[in-house]
Amino acid sequence: MKQKIENQKLVQEPIRLEKVTWDNFEAITNLHVNKEQRSFVARNKDSLVHAFLAITDEKKQVFTYGIYKGKKPIGFLMIGYDIGEDDGTEPSADWFLRNSYYIWRFMIDKRYQGNGYGREALKLALDFIRTFPAGEAKYCWLSYEPENEVAKKLYLSLGFREQPEHYAEGEEMPAVLEL
Repeated sequence: MKQKIENQKLVQEPIRLEKVTWDNFEAITNLHVNKEQRSFVARNKDSLVHAFLAITDEKKQVFTYGIYKGKKPIGFLMIGYDIGEDDGTEPSADWFLRNSYYIWRFMIDKRYQGNGYGREALKLALDFIRTFPAGEAKYCWLSYEPENEVAKKLYLSLGFREQPEHYAEGEEMPAVLEL
């Protein structure tokens, strides 16, 4: 009965993004996807290390957020600006990499999947990106494992367009959204 009441409260709470800090990083690193999804997304702990290295070693702007339903952390989101393999020394065929936002990591904990929280959180992420916190940009991009049909369906439904001409066998499929 207590679990049912707690779940009813959770349904009524809005989704929000909360910056990852000393106060919540442990709760965020304790969120996990299902076993069969582990090959689709890095662990949150690894993602936070990647963010730290991008910020300190490469002087990139990276934003890390816990996805919350009320006071409960239910997911993780990491957004970068001007992140990509294009180092700017040569013209890139991957036109969407430079001076753009990148949804670098995105996950909903296995206990909260299938409730529409991912869609809500991604919309909040795009609203945040459209404030251009790191600078103006024309595009937002992300990539996903081609086998991840759930992610593909979500991203395409929100207006991302796959870039199959920039896909190489064994790599992730890039998808771009014009801001």
